[in-house]
Amino acid sequence: MTTSIIGLVIELLFLALGVYLYLFARGAVKVGKPDTRSRAEEFRRDNATWMRLLGLALAAVMLLNVILHVRELL
Repeated sequence: MTTSIIGLVIELLFLALGVYLYLFARGAVKVGKPDTRSRAEEFRRDNATWMRLLGLALAAVMLLNVILHVRELL
């Protein structure tokens, strides 16, 4: 049971990572410092397409994993 809960937590972390990556690629997440913000914005503009697709794919797969895992636990 304990390892199953640990696996679920890891799946939730990867789901959060996918959502964060998608939101960053869309420009919804901003970085704090001005110099870091400009570098992050330039990186986002250059790589937005693949980051958006990767974030959506990761979030979709992990959401399915979480749903199946919770269903297995119940």
